Amino acid sequence: MSWNGKKVAFLGLGVDAGDVEAWLRTQGAEITILDEKKDPDAFADLTKYDALVRSPGVYRYREEILAAEKAGVVVTSKMKIFFDVCPTKNIIGVTGTKGKGTTSTLIYEMLKAAEKDVFIGGNIGKGMFEHLERITPETWVVLELSSFQLIDLHASPHIAVTLMVTSDHLDWHKNLKEYIDAKSAITRFQKASDASIFNDQYLLSVRIGLLGEGEKIPVRRSDWSAHVRLRGEHNKENFAAAAAVARITGVSEETILAVAKEFKGLEHRLEEVATVEGVTYYDDSISTTPDTAIAAMNAFTEPLVLFLGGSDKGADFTEIGQAIANVTHVKGIVLIGATSEKIKASLNQAGANIPVQEGAQTMQEAVAQARAMSTSGSVVVLSPACASFGMFKNYKDRGDQFKEAVLRIQHKL
Repeated sequence: MSWNGKKVAFLGLGVDAGDVEAWLRTQGAEITILDEKKDPDAFADLTKYDALVRSPGVYRYREEILAAEKAGVVVTSKMKIFFDVCPTKNIIGVTGTKGKGTTSTLIYEMLKAAEKDVFIGGNIGKGMFEHLERITPETWVVLELSSFQLIDLHASPHIAVTLMVTSDHLDWHKNLKEYIDAKSAITRFQKASDASIFNDQYLLSVRIGLLGEGEKIPVRRSDWSAHVRLRGEHNKENFAAAAAVARITGVSEETILAVAKEFKGLEHRLEEVATVEGVTYYDDSISTTPDTAIAAMNAFTEPLVLFLGGSDKGADFTEIGQAIANVTHVKGIVLIGATSEKIKASLNQAGANIPVQEGAQTMQEAVAQARAMSTSGSVVVLSPACASFGMFKNYKDRGDQFKEAVLRIQHKL
């Protein structure tokens, strides 16, 4: 559609929406920002606009939005607009409950290593509209896509990647069916010339992957059993999907293997920080649930010292206590934050006879405790199973402070 002279309302202005707002202004649109945090009645009358640009956090099927749509108002989003105006059809979309960011970045790194013109966006990378002018018909665009972005897409990417899909975001979606329907847009509109890559170890992923008319390419972690520097079985699944995409685009096996051997992972996601005094430190600060901490723990066989704890949001730590009691490679626990006593109780209840250090008031003190419990050949993993508030601003701040403390040891500061 032509945006010139159109009255366009942004329903919430997310942190990543500034680039599309600026682009729409260059197209002659008259922009209004509606922010419910500042005005609870901001969405009261949406029928006076020509178009609504929904931010990912705003529920697509709100009554006010549906009423405006029924009155003839166009309802769109940053991602819908991008699919409309993107100069290339070479769009690679990646979705899944977990692993989207890592897989998208792997694909980007593989294509970049093969000297292809490639751009990464969506929930990761830079603003898509800031670089719209440099995208040509030959450019490859890798997009990390959440259900919030997929829910109203009217087109599917040329190459669709569906990773592990399990029930999630049911606080936003009405039910599991709506969540899966939203994810399904990644393949639903594919044509015979497109391709659908999906993890066939998960029923919901298979259901999504088989939609549309694109070529069906199932993958699983066993397709990528070696050469992966990243820890964790889930990362073998991510590599298998990324490698399948790379092959379709013409990347050589040699280049795929080279990236696999060098890729250290995304920041704060089982990120390898440094090896100091024979001990390798990993930052998995994004771990805010017991499940993710258990996955991090199981990614290693070496003697392991594990950081656990943070702010208390009512999580049940029974399972992680049992998981630690059932393995032999966890040699020590460093407890931080308000949940320390709850986690210690779960360890005692499970009979986990493991040394525990607690009481650190700073990350530097906590890392010193971990260092004292470590021996050459072991690993130290920050995978707290809790939110970070209290001692830290957020999980990024927690991870950054962990890395800074490790590097201070490395450089003898």
